[in-house]
Amino acid sequence: MDALSTNERVLWQGVPRQGLMLRGADVLMIPFSLLWGGFSLFLEYSVMRSDAPMVLRLWSIPFVLMGAYMVGGRFVIEAWQRARTEYVVTNERIIIRSGILRRRAQSLELRALGDFALTENNKGEGTISFGVSAAGTRFTGLAAWPGDNTIPRFDTIADAGKVYEIIRKAHYAAGHTRPFGQRLG
Repeated sequence: MDALSTNERVLWQGVPRQGLMLRGADVLMIPFSLLWGGFSLFLEYSVMRSDAPMVLRLWSIPFVLMGAYMVGGRFVIEAWQRARTEYVVTNERIIIRSGILRRRAQSLELRALGDFALTENNKGEGTISFGVSAAGTRFTGLAAWPGDNTIPRFDTIADAGKVYEIIRKAHYAAGHTRPFGQRLG
């Protein structure tokens, strides 16, 4: 973890849900990936069985590899990314550490945080997105890729409502006149 300042103390730390998981976007991605993967395998098989030039045979290999990634590889890569991710809330900042090949730490000062939003399911698991409007967080499951750091967030954490309240209170204590934050469906 990043070195804490003299008066800084940890209020919460955790990790995203571990293991393989399905997201809402998979309702569209799974059929598309099966079509892509099936077509690319059929294309590669057809090209290999014909007398096509070598360049054409090699040209279809990237499409097969992309199909394999979309069908199953993306689930493994995302699970690996989440296994190497940790979240920390201190009385001064939010810290997100992650990375598959290279570790990266992102630190968000509570005083400069701005808006943040919670999206939670009925089991208490949820995602807290930082520095975005509520409208910008509704489709993060569809738009976000593993390792995508464009939207800082605590992704798929247990007891998300409790963590949200810890952040909201720490944000207020850090010098804001009113607590920010929005609870979303």
